[in-house]
Amino acid sequence: MTSPGTRADAEAEDLDVEEALALVKENPGPAHRGPAHPGRGGHGAPAPHHPADSHHRATPWPEARATAERAARAAARAARRTPVAVPLDAALGLTLAAPLAALTDLPSFDTSAMDGWALAGPGPWEVRDEGVLAGHAEPAPLTDGEAVRIATGARIPADTTAVLRTEHGRTDERGRLHPIREVGHGQDIRPRGQECRSGDQLLPVGTLATPAVLGLAAAAGYDTLTAVPRPRVDVLVLGDELLTEGLPHDGLIRDALGPMLPPWLRALGAEVRAVRRIGDDAKALHRAVTASDADLIVTTGGTAAGPVDHVHPTLRRIGAELLVDGVEVRPGHPMLLARLKDDQHLVGLPGNPLAAVSGLLTLAEPLLRTLAARPAPKPYTLPLRDAVHGHPYDTRLVPVVLRDEGAVPLHYNGPAMLRGVAAADALAVVPPGGARSGQEAELLDLPWAAGGIGVCFT
Repeated sequence: MTSPGTRADAEAEDLDVEEALALVKENPGPAHRGPAHPGRGGHGAPAPHHPADSHHRATPWPEARATAERAARAAARAARRTPVAVPLDAALGLTLAAPLAALTDLPSFDTSAMDGWALAGPGPWEVRDEGVLAGHAEPAPLTDGEAVRIATGARIPADTTAVLRTEHGRTDERGRLHPIREVGHGQDIRPRGQECRSGDQLLPVGTLATPAVLGLAAAAGYDTLTAVPRPRVDVLVLGDELLTEGLPHDGLIRDALGPMLPPWLRALGAEVRAVRRIGDDAKALHRAVTASDADLIVTTGGTAAGPVDHVHPTLRRIGAELLVDGVEVRPGHPMLLARLKDDQHLVGLPGNPLAAVSGLLTLAEPLLRTLAARPAPKPYTLPLRDAVHGHPYDTRLVPVVLRDEGAVPLHYNGPAMLRGVAAADALAVVPPGGARSGQEAELLDLPWAAGGIGVCFT
């Protein structure tokens, strides 16, 4: 027996993810996007360069985000991943890769919109002894002058002219029903097909599966949705100094990124398949990177040029193409984006926790969002309540809380600190040179503060 949803899934089986991406409405993407610098490499990416001179050749922050989007589009074209049929309870946050068409009329039969009585003809009415409940078989037709108790959602008996709400009727000493206000023909009846007819398109390709979309799909007869698959991500945690439990001691510190990154990446639409602790082992890093078939590999730390910073040497060894090697942003300057294969990328996050958050929002978010065919959030600004010091040359990302008076900058916003962002609603984009009190600043919502689909961390 074919389950609901099969017809639409079959009709969409030839639609690949590239086509789904193409059908999502175009939008301007992040604010401040500018043209690529002349002389850049393919796909609008900066030409590879050695990290020793990365300060003056780092990518401007808006361009880094645009580069990540372009890289994801190229990867989607290369991979041509087939859309997947996902059960409704696992589809939250996915993007529809096939239109959602009604598999039945909604409602599929005439139903009562209220608790009360189904009526036939003018009153007063004789009331049947047995009422009509939701989920029961079709009741016997009514005759003129007859009424029957009915529950919300129950099937309307044939020849019913209206439903009288419980609070709008009374019975006399003989048990006959009288209205206490005028009754209109068809009152409080939801006719078959009022919301849609079978075959009507309810939602187009590119729609984000919100809780309401899941409810509509269920009402329309679907058990699964045809959706763009989640980008697969492997996380590699680098650093010999990291502890997984207990208090810091003897020069060792707790790993904050191992617990933080997987749920954050899931909130960005990813399927996190593995979290591996590599330490400062160049051979282990090489093995982990070359063995992964994830769409995106995320590494933590090791992106600078120190004696145990093995990310750049590993990328050179495997012939990766550096698309972004350093970004003009604080914190998070030494982040990077590399193309390992046509359909595989690596985002190297700095090891400091807030710098890693900056890397997530700068490179991982636009890349994952584009791979998942999610619509880009519309840029918005709010005035800063307080002045914010800026970097002379680079953009700053500063944790803020949102209040009636605007965005309030938080303290504890150093590269190694999470205290500020843990209390934040968003990160404010502060231009080089800083921002004065009352100046409008672009805001990047954090997943849990946006109140939207990204709040799903599981």
